[in-house]
Amino acid sequence: MKYFSTRGYAARSEFCDVLLGGLAPDGGLYLPETIPAISEAELDAWRHLPYAKLAFEILSKFITDIPADDLRDICDRTYTADVYRHARAGEDPARIVPLRWLEPGKLGLLALSNGPTLAFKDMAMQLVGNLFEYVLDKRGETINILGSTSGDTGSAAEYAMRGKSRARVFMLSPHGKMSAFQRAQMYSLTDENIFNIAITGMFDDAQDIVKAVFNDAAFKARHRIGAVNSINWARQAAQVVYYFYGYFTATSSNSQQVAFCVPSGNFANIFAGHIARSMGLPIARLILATNENDVLDEFFRTGVYRPRKASETHVTSSPSMDISKASNFERFIFDLVGRNSETVAGLWKEIDAGGALDLSRTPFFARLPEFAFLSGKSTHADRLATIREVFERYGVMIDPHTADGMKVAWQHVASLPADVPLLVLETAQPAKFAETLREALGRDPEIPADLQGLEALPQRVEVMPPDAEAVKAFIAART
Repeated sequence: MKYFSTRGYAARSEFCDVLLGGLAPDGGLYLPETIPAISEAELDAWRHLPYAKLAFEILSKFITDIPADDLRDICDRTYTADVYRHARAGEDPARIVPLRWLEPGKLGLLALSNGPTLAFKDMAMQLVGNLFEYVLDKRGETINILGSTSGDTGSAAEYAMRGKSRARVFMLSPHGKMSAFQRAQMYSLTDENIFNIAITGMFDDAQDIVKAVFNDAAFKARHRIGAVNSINWARQAAQVVYYFYGYFTATSSNSQQVAFCVPSGNFANIFAGHIARSMGLPIARLILATNENDVLDEFFRTGVYRPRKASETHVTSSPSMDISKASNFERFIFDLVGRNSETVAGLWKEIDAGGALDLSRTPFFARLPEFAFLSGKSTHADRLATIREVFERYGVMIDPHTADGMKVAWQHVASLPADVPLLVLETAQPAKFAETLREALGRDPEIPADLQGLEALPQRVEVMPPDAEAVKAFIAART
């Protein structure tokens, strides 16, 4: 399998080079040349596989430059009950991704947050950390990983890479915009290869800095800069796995379809669902849920993608979705415009210059129903009400981002055929957002025993202005 850029960079790359490279040299995002089609026989053979075995089968379609035995070993070491140990009452930790039915056969929560940082990002990031370690060891190289986080990516990346001798992590986050638990998870780490930088701005400011550094080819090469953000294709490939696993868990035969509702900020999680559907997984609908930062909902309703400035981005109680420039949306638009890199390069030239993308009167927007997307938005009042209703109706406590997904799922569930179950992808455990849970329910969420007292630990972070040159100087001084 070879990879190329959404903007047309001519050279074709192997997976391991894409893993270490992050963005393509032309500023585009890597995608596989072809999306592998899955046969009925493969769906039958995979239906009852444990998670690690299923991960190997799917990832081997995308990773052809790592020997099969080595890739199988990486998957087996990654997806264990010890790593994904934070299963809750009634969940089987051996399943890695348990399904909790709220309404049997109709509405369920796919539990993706049992990893070390209690967020769905662990599902991909633990694998990516092991892939980085494997490739760097084989090549005898080191790397400096630069990323930005709106809440959960940072801690998932740092927990996946901590202590790894060939990698340093420089993680940018919006100063004061994450929950106290999210900040503590990141800033309390004392590993020598972990560096936290709090940017005095929004997540989009941090994300812009990351892109600016990656677009400085000389600096990137000199300091061996790599990425673990969802711009890294390895993250996307790993997330495809749980769509298959959720489908197999929720259905009894391959003749049945399923729908997924996905809380969305950067368009990475739901894009993995789009890839799974493109491979042939019987997905009836992909339902995108946003918070008050509704640029993606606006696009799917109107055909206009209008990234907001940082000053226009809302600070909300579902902070991991406080994003107004969805980095992975370019990958979807690439498919929507017929996988035409010249068209994408022209569209993103406008986007990068601060403009908008208006497809509303084009044949591309007319094609949108082919991709089976629905969308909706949720507000602070919505998520508080949803947290209360889910707890009162089902006895289940959910975090604010999952509440955004549940609110939008309820909005669309009646439009689905009766035999199509709807799975809401859980994004985090409630423990990460105690402030909002207290506001909604008047009580604290349960915190896993090994994470209690986290917020009281000393924290180590550098506060900096949103200045790419300052960030580059910080990295250069430590590499």
